[in-house]
Amino acid sequence: MNTKHTILESFVKIMSVRRAVGLATCLTIAVGGLLPLSVYAQTGSADLSLEEIVVTARKRVENLQDLAMSVSALGQQEIEGQFATDMRDLIFVSPNTVLDDTNQGPGGVAAAFIRGIGVSEVEKNFDPAVGVVVDGVFLGTMSGSITRAIDLERVEVLRGPQGTLFGRNTIGGVIQLERSRPTMNFGGKVRAGFGDYETTVLDGVLNFGNGDTFGVKLTGSYRNQDEGFFDNVATGRDDGSSEYVSGGLNLLWAPQDNLELEWTSVIESSDEDSNVLLNVGQPGQLFCDAFGWCSPDTGTPVSGDRFNNSQSFDNVLLPDGTDPQFDHNGLSPDDTSFDADTHQLEVRWDINDAFRLDYIGASWKTEETVISDWDGVPDLLFHTDRPAEYEQTSHELRLTYDNGGRLRGTVGGYLWDSEYEIRLVSWIGFAVPQTLLELPQTTNQDSESWALFFEGDYDLTDRWTLTAGMRYTEDDKTSTQRGVVPCFQAPSTFPSEFQDVLAACATDPFAPISNSETWEELTPKLALRYALNDDSMVYGLYSVGYRAGGFNGRVDSIETAVTPYDPETVDNLELGYRSSWADNTVIFNATLFRMQYEDKQEEIQQPSPTSGTGQVTRVVNASEATIQGAEFELTWLAAEGLRLRANLGLLDAEYDSFDVDIGTPGNPNIQDFSNLDIRRAPDATFGLSADYQWEWGPGSARFWTSLRYMGEHQVDFANKPELTNDPQTLVDVSFTYEWDQWYGSVFGRNLAGEDGYQIGFDVAGLWSYAAPRAPRTWGVEVGLRFGE
Repeated sequence: MNTKHTILESFVKIMSVRRAVGLATCLTIAVGGLLPLSVYAQTGSADLSLEEIVVTARKRVENLQDLAMSVSALGQQEIEGQFATDMRDLIFVSPNTVLDDTNQGPGGVAAAFIRGIGVSEVEKNFDPAVGVVVDGVFLGTMSGSITRAIDLERVEVLRGPQGTLFGRNTIGGVIQLERSRPTMNFGGKVRAGFGDYETTVLDGVLNFGNGDTFGVKLTGSYRNQDEGFFDNVATGRDDGSSEYVSGGLNLLWAPQDNLELEWTSVIESSDEDSNVLLNVGQPGQLFCDAFGWCSPDTGTPVSGDRFNNSQSFDNVLLPDGTDPQFDHNGLSPDDTSFDADTHQLEVRWDINDAFRLDYIGASWKTEETVISDWDGVPDLLFHTDRPAEYEQTSHELRLTYDNGGRLRGTVGGYLWDSEYEIRLVSWIGFAVPQTLLELPQTTNQDSESWALFFEGDYDLTDRWTLTAGMRYTEDDKTSTQRGVVPCFQAPSTFPSEFQDVLAACATDPFAPISNSETWEELTPKLALRYALNDDSMVYGLYSVGYRAGGFNGRVDSIETAVTPYDPETVDNLELGYRSSWADNTVIFNATLFRMQYEDKQEEIQQPSPTSGTGQVTRVVNASEATIQGAEFELTWLAAEGLRLRANLGLLDAEYDSFDVDIGTPGNPNIQDFSNLDIRRAPDATFGLSADYQWEWGPGSARFWTSLRYMGEHQVDFANKPELTNDPQTLVDVSFTYEWDQWYGSVFGRNLAGEDGYQIGFDVAGLWSYAAPRAPRTWGVEVGLRFGE
C-alpha cells in the first residue's frame, strides 16, 4: 500500500523515527536562523564572518546567495577536511539528494537522485536524469561517473531542472565538480594513507611554471584495497578488492592578460573483483520455488548476512547438478576492469570589459570488461560477460555579457556526439534442464545532439531582477542490435517498414536490426528576484527539464529493438528565501518547490517467453507524477574556528498515473501501478556537520564530523519488501593535526555501521538481487604541502 503524505505529515513521520534523533539538533539551529537579528548580536563579531561562497552554477562566477535557484556548495578546505573517497562522501551538503553506486559494473555506476528524480541503471542506452559535470564537461553515462575526490576545488549540487544552461538529461539537477587549475608557481602536496581492509592511498599534485604566463600541474593517484568487504561463504575467499591508478597533465598558458588556454588530460585505470551481488529471493520467485534459493526473511540474503556473499565462478554446476564443463570462456572475475581517458581544451578570452568568450571541447572514452554472477548463488543460473566501449565528444561555446549595468547574460551553442557498443553474452542455466544456453547480443548506439541557449538577468529596479532563459535542443539516436534474441518473430501487426528486417532474420539470426529517431525540445526558464535588504532576498522560479528519448538496450524481439521511447519532461515551480544574519556569521536559506513530471520513462523488468533469459527490461513512457517539498539550509560561524552546517529536505513524491501493459503480444494486460512509491525518494533527508579548528601547541588541530540521515525509501521499481531500505544514519568523523607543512589525520566513515542497499532489483519474478553500502571503515593519513 502506498502511503500518501502531505509535507506536514512527512515531517511528523520522520520525527517519530528513533534513528532521526539527531534531527532535533538541526531543527533547533534552523529555527534559530529565523529569529530576529538581535538574538545573534552577541554572537556576531567584527572579526568573525563567513567567507563569500562563489559558484559557477550559471557558468559564470557569482555569489551563491545572489542566485534565484537551489544550489549547495563545498569549497576546497571543507572537501579536504573530510578525507572523501569519492563524490558520494560529499553530497551530505545538499538536502533531498541520494547518491549510490549501483554495483552493477566496474568504475562506479552512479545512481544519482535529486528530489526523487534519477536513474539507477548500468546500460548506457539509459541517459542520466541527474548530470555529473566535471570541469565543465557533462558525462553522458552513469558508468564511471562516480568521480574520485582527488584535487577537487569545489563541489556544487544544483537541485531542480537545469534545462537552460546545462540542457538535456539534467531534469533532476546537476552535480558539478571542479578541480584546481595550475598555479604557475612551484608547489604541491602529497599524501599517503592506510586503512582497514588493507587499503592504501597515495596521491600527489605538483605545480610549476614561470609565475606569470605558463603553468603545469601534474597529478597522480594510487588506491588499492587488497581485502574485500565481503566474505564468500561458497569459495572461502573475500570479494570486493580493487585497485585504481590515475595520472593527469594540466597545462595553462596565458599569452596575454585577457586570454587563457588550458589543456587537461587524465588517464584512469581500475582493476577490481567482479561486482558483489546478494541473492535476496523470496517465495513466489522461480529461483526460490524451483531451486530452493530462498532468503530466510525479507531483511536477510540467502548467504545469511549482508556482508557474506555466495557467488561462484569456478567449477559451477547447473541447478540440477549437471556439470556443464564451463569456464566462462577462460574469463575470470578478477579480470574486471574499467579504463577512462579524458582530454579537454578550454579557452577563456576577456574580449573587453563587457564581453567574455568561453570554449570547452572535450572527449571522454571508457572501456570496461566484466563477467557477472547476477544470481548470487553457487549454481550457474544467470551469468554474463559484458565487454563495452563508450566514447563521447562535446563542444560548447559561450559569450557572456556584463558591463556593470542593468543587463547581463550568456548565449551559447553546444554540439554532442557519442557512441557505445556492448557485446553481451548471457549464460543461462535455469531455462532448459541439463543445458547451458549461451546467448550473444551486441548493442551499438550512436547519439548526436545540438543546442542553442541563452540566459540573462535584467535589473528592473535596484531591488527587482528578472531572469529569462531558453534552450532549443535536437537529439538524434540510432540503435543497432545483433544476436539471436532480437530475431524472434514479431507479431503480425509489426509495422510494414520493418518487414525487410523479418526477412533478413529468416536467413541470418545475426542480421543487424536498426532504427533511428529524432526529438526536439524547448526548455524555458523564468525567475523574479526581490532584494528585501542588503542581506536577504526572495525569488520565484519556473524552469523546465528535458530527458532525451531512446531505444531499449536489452531486448527480446525485433519490436522491442526498434521501438523508441519518447522524452520525458519536468516543470518546476520554486519559491526561495536567501539570507545572512549577524554580520554574515549566519546564513539561512529556505526553498519550497512543486514539480510536474510528464511522460516519465520507467525501466520495467518483465517476464519474456522469447528472450532466452526469461526476462526483458523495457523502457516505457508509462507515468505522470507530482513531486513537492521543502528544503532548509543553515551555515553558522558559531565561534572563532567553529563552523556548523545543517540541511533538511522534506519530500512528497507521488505517481498521478502509472499504467503498464504486462501482457504478451496480442494479449494486453494493462495494470495500474500508481500505488507504488517513487524510487530513492525518502520523505526526509537531513545533514549536520561541525568543523572546529584551533591552535594547539606548535601547530593547529581540526575536528570534523558529519551526520547524514535518509528516511525509508525504495530502491526497486516494484517496491518489493526485500528491497526496501529502512531509515539510515551515516556518521563520519576525522581529526587532523597540522604542523608547519606537515599534517597527520585519523578518520572513520559510516561509524554507525549502516548496511542499507545501494541497489536492488526484482528480476521479473525470477529472483531479486541487492548490494549494500560499504561497512564501517577507518584510516590514517599523513601529508605534506610545499611551495606556493
